[in-house]
Amino acid sequence: MPTQTRQQLVYAARQRFYRDGFRNVGIDAILDDVGISKTAFYKHFACKDDLMVAVLDDVDQFLKTSFRQMIKDRGGRTADGQIRAMLDVVQQVIAQDGFHGCIFVNAAMEFPLAHDPAHQAAARHKRAIEELVFELAERAGVADPDSMAQELCLILEGAYVTCSVTGDPMSFAIARRLADQLIARHLPQPSGQKNGQKNRSR
Repeated sequence: MPTQTRQQLVYAARQRFYRDGFRNVGIDAILDDVGISKTAFYKHFACKDDLMVAVLDDVDQFLKTSFRQMIKDRGGRTADGQIRAMLDVVQQVIAQDGFHGCIFVNAAMEFPLAHDPAHQAAARHKRAIEELVFELAERAGVADPDSMAQELCLILEGAYVTCSVTGDPMSFAIARRLADQLIARHLPQPSGQKNGQKNRSR
C-alpha cells in the first residue's frame, strides 16, 4: 500500500504538473509543497521520471473509474445510452474550472518520443479509454466495435484539445455533430424505429 508521504508527493506533483507543465516543475518545488527533504523523496521515487509516471498512473486510475461512473449516471445502465452520454460527460469536464486540457496529451506533447516513460503512460491511458468504448460498443451490438471505438475516441480527443487551445464553444458543437453522425451510423436503431416507423405503443 502506498504510504501517506508518497500519496502527498503524487498529489502535489499532479497539481504542479497539470498547471505548469512537467518540464517546468522541479523536484524542489514539489518537496516544498509537501514539506520533506530530498532524502525522504528518494525513499519513494528513484527520480522525477518515476514521479511523473506515478502521477499519470494515478490520474489514469481515477479517470477510468470516474469516467465509467459519469457516463453511467448520465446515460443509464444500457451500453448504447452510455455511448450517447460520452460527449455530454466530456463537455462537463471541459466546462470545469481549472481545466487546462488533457494531462495525458500534455505529457505526450512534452515527451514526444515513444520510448519515454511519460509518453508510454499517456499511451496506456488512451488505449484504456478506447477499450472502454470498444466494450460498450460490443455490448450495444455494433457490427464493428473496434472502428467505432477508434473513431469516437478521435472525436473525443479532438474536442479536448481544440476546446482547450481555442476556447471556442463552436468547436464542441462540431464535435457533437460528428459524434452524433458516427453513433447513428454504427448503433442499431431502437426497436420500433426502423424504416422511419416510430414506436406508438408508448
